[in-house]
This record gives sequence, C-alpha cells and structure tokens, in this order.
Amino acid sequence: MDRRKELKEQYKRMKPEMGIFLIKSLTDKRYHLEAVSNLKGAVNRARFQLSAGSHPNRELQKAWNEKGEAGFSVEISEILAYDKDESKTDYSEELGVLQMIWEEKLASEGWQKYSK
Repeated sequence: MDRRKELKEQYKRMKPEMGIFLIKSLTDKRYHLEAVSNLKGAVNRARFQLSAGSHPNRELQKAWNEKGEAGFSVEISEILAYDKDESKTDYSEELGVLQMIWEEKLASEGWQKYSK
C-alpha cells in the first residue's frame, strides 16, 4: 500500500474524543453547553468564533465581548466512550441524552443557559 492510501486508512480509523464541553461565565451562573463528536475541534472552533466575534450564540458572544476571555472557563465536562462494536459510527442519540443530563444537572445547581 502506498503512503497516501495508508494515511487515508489511518485517518478513517481515528476516533476523536466526543462528549460535552462547557463555556461558563466566572462572574454569574451562566453557561453554554455543546455535545459534540469531536471535542478538541469544537472547543477550538468555539474559542476562535468568540475571539473573532462570530459565535452563533449572540447572547454568549455579547457577554464574551464585555468580559473578555478571562471572564470565562472552557472545560470538557464529560467524555463519551466509544462502543466496543467497531461498526457503530452514529453517536448522536447518546450525545443528545448526555446533553439533557448535563442541562438538568446544571439547572438543578442554579445555572442558566445562554439563549441563542
């Protein structure tokens, strides 16, 4: 197998960490939560969008503009493990359930979600 095909196969077998990440305000109990299939990529994307002023959650973006990056924490809250069944590729249902669990947990602790 040539190097190019080998790299393509290696890429296809890669399994990025998936799960929940939170952006929390350090000054009030507000948060933004995402359940994603690629945590590292999603965290990097969110940070870039916020620093560029183009995050789709306008309320979060406004708060970020006012407080700056130092006013927030960005944290990976939970990593979802892959199934032992290698053929499974769609984890959207599991991520959705995990998101609901985290939203309920945060609400019970008095946190409020940034609306869109």
